[in-house]
Amino acid sequence: MRTVLALVALLLLAGCGSDGDAVATDPSGSSAMPTSIPAAPGKVWTYNIATVMDTGSPELCLGPVAESYPPQCSGLPLAGWDWAEHRGTYDSAGDVRWGSYAVGGTWDGETFTYADAVSAALYDPMPQPAPSYPTPVESHTEDELARIAHELGDLSGALGFWPMDGRAHVDVVYDDGSLQSWADDEYGTGVVVVTAMLMDQES
Repeated sequence: MRTVLALVALLLLAGCGSDGDAVATDPSGSSAMPTSIPAAPGKVWTYNIATVMDTGSPELCLGPVAESYPPQCSGLPLAGWDWAEHRGTYDSAGDVRWGSYAVGGTWDGETFTYADAVSAALYDPMPQPAPSYPTPVESHTEDELARIAHELGDLSGALGFWPMDGRAHVDVVYDDGSLQSWADDEYGTGVVVVTAMLMDQES
């Protein structure tokens, strides 16, 4: 009798597993990569000096800038910027204008709205303590870290990525904590370092 009951139980479990309403699971444990740049809840500042580039409309370039003349970069749409407020702090060539500034404002996930700026010539950055990262949950080879870093290049708002010091690093436009949290879940705590180029203003 016990054998019969055991067989019946196995058949019932098999039937549940093949039911159309069964919940599918991801055997890899991976989660979907975020597809949008988080918005900032309050005022933010550029992590350091950034380039404001205007080839028809102002952009805030947080990533690499090509060393040409005039320089070239692709940045965030910059609303509220008026070059008249910054006379003597920028260069121009033909219809192109550009300058280097620490810029403050708001970020809604798509557009940066200007509030304040300090020209590079007057900018005095505050001393920053050496960064402290959690110990990676597991070690990776340089090739593995290079692969992870390359994957992070597809992360929403990614500006640059590279392996260094046993971790994969990625610079992004902004992170409200959700991007780092996703990376920790996906690759393990301490394996990936997400650095935002827009920082929340300290109250």
